[in-house]
Amino acid sequence: MSWADEEFSGADLGDVRLNRRLSLVAARLGSSPGASIPQACRGWSEVKAAYRLFEHESVSSDEVLAPHVERTLERMRAHRVVLCVSDTTEVDFTGRPRTSGLGPLSYEFQRGFLLHPVLAVTPDRLCLGVLGAQWLVRDPATLGMSGATKKKRPLKEKESNRWPTAFDRVCAHAQQMDGTRLVYVSDRESDVYELLLKATQAPIDLLIRSNQDRALADGRHLHDVAATAPVLGTVEINVPRSHDRPARTATLTLRCERVTVRPPYRLGETLPPITLTVMRAREEHPPAGHQALDWILLTNRSATTLDEANTLLEWYVCRWQIEVYFRVLKAGCSIESLQLTDFDRLQVAIAIYLVVAWRVQFLISHGRDAPDLPCDALFDPDEWKAAWIVAKRTPPPGKTPKLQEMIRIVATIGGFLARAGDGQPGAKTIWEGLDRVRYFVIALAAQAEVTAKTKTKRRRR
Repeated sequence: MSWADEEFSGADLGDVRLNRRLSLVAARLGSSPGASIPQACRGWSEVKAAYRLFEHESVSSDEVLAPHVERTLERMRAHRVVLCVSDTTEVDFTGRPRTSGLGPLSYEFQRGFLLHPVLAVTPDRLCLGVLGAQWLVRDPATLGMSGATKKKRPLKEKESNRWPTAFDRVCAHAQQMDGTRLVYVSDRESDVYELLLKATQAPIDLLIRSNQDRALADGRHLHDVAATAPVLGTVEINVPRSHDRPARTATLTLRCERVTVRPPYRLGETLPPITLTVMRAREEHPPAGHQALDWILLTNRSATTLDEANTLLEWYVCRWQIEVYFRVLKAGCSIESLQLTDFDRLQVAIAIYLVVAWRVQFLISHGRDAPDLPCDALFDPDEWKAAWIVAKRTPPPGKTPKLQEMIRIVATIGGFLARAGDGQPGAKTIWEGLDRVRYFVIALAAQAEVTAKTKTKRRRR
């Protein structure tokens, strides 16, 4: 069974043929994440099947994701704590003017939509899967709207409603978890009072970064309290590299205090006050040329010791995994290059790519955490055998290679140098390696077909 058959088994699209087509299209797109749909498919018949799947009136993005969500929940049950990381990214189709159903983005001339997935990640940064996604097309009438006007609108009409909506979805999943603690983690945009209120009554934990300097019941303000709260100690974290800075280690001072937040004014309703823990993690002495890390975090959990506060910090740092995921989705899977003519078709296609991007990230993290796992747990037989032949110039072994070895082989094909100090391969070399392996698979299949035909002709003679 291929990885796509495994992830999409149990799909219910209303027709057995559509279910099979979903697995086939996912397998093709997963084997070549960066290729266009015609390039990834093998022949015109498969291309037509893919486009018919995207445009089928009974197929939605939620139905496409449903079987993968079930597989994700199964993986989550094997862990004591799972972080449900939520964030938003702009998907820009400004260069595709013929695609209908889109709206403006940050600027009026930009066209596209907002994608808001929830990613399940362990505290050890193993990416378990996608728990769902929201698709938001911005109303052009909201551009230029004053802040006062926006505040008068009910939450359900605001884009910020995506945060409590995602939180509610995670709470629903928590009902299916027995012995697994779920933690909803998100960045500053999620600092919405209604979300904080939900967290005080929810069966899951909340951990977000503060954005608003909220008034407290005792007359103080949140950020002032965070700056003067009792010091619990210092910890070190690894800061990953980015496009403009190298990786480094940062030493952070942790402060925590329990506070009661005064509710904001809402037209037509009265909200109750809430009690939360505020934690400040600040880098007191950053290296020269680096901006100090300074995070104010809010949680419904208590943190009275350094170990408890450090656990919360380590969970929040795992939020970076969704940034890697967005990079895989956009740069690796090239979703902003899809040439589909309307938003509904885009949703179905991108729903499949959400799973493809997860697979790339899963290969990275699982290869690190479970290196001795047989590689056929995550690679199709045709994939790993073709990669082996090209990289080793020998026939595939009778015994299935280990996962870590195969990941390094695929990454090497994608440009990873595998030198002694290079560490583990990253997302880019893996998705580019998968892209090239696809051509090896096609070439070997063609060679096998030619060999079989030649043998048949000889026997006939």
